[in-house]
Amino acid sequence: MRVSVIGASTPTESGIDTARELGRVLGRRGHTVVCGGLGGVMEAVCEGARDADGHTIGILPGEDRDAANEYVETAIATGMGHARNALVVMNGDAAIAVEGSGGTLSEVGFASVYDRPIAGLDAPDAPHVEAVETPDGAVDYVEDATS
Repeated sequence: MRVSVIGASTPTESGIDTARELGRVLGRRGHTVVCGGLGGVMEAVCEGARDADGHTIGILPGEDRDAANEYVETAIATGMGHARNALVVMNGDAAIAVEGSGGTLSEVGFASVYDRPIAGLDAPDAPHVEAVETPDGAVDYVEDATS
């Protein structure tokens, strides 16, 4: 399954650790990470996924694929700015949010519109987001919701 991981571009240290562990869990369980491809939660989740031999896809806001963080295997340049948030969510079967604010909330909104299950790890409180405590719990939730 492809899982869109959305979240803070400037997360707390705890958020970075959570995102990195989330990436490891997703990679170990054979899931592909889809994200915005830049820094913060996006970089940490990709790093964790790659540590576990998982595949990572970064859907970038700009026109330069080389702007992706070093852990993105497949970089997709869009030139769409924040409008690419819809594509990040649309290309996953589920979404997991880690911390975040405005951009994350827009992705949560798109996940709701596209009827994707959404797990939240210290994510903004929003409709349709299932608050979970751990990366394993987040992955359990989206796996159960898509089966």
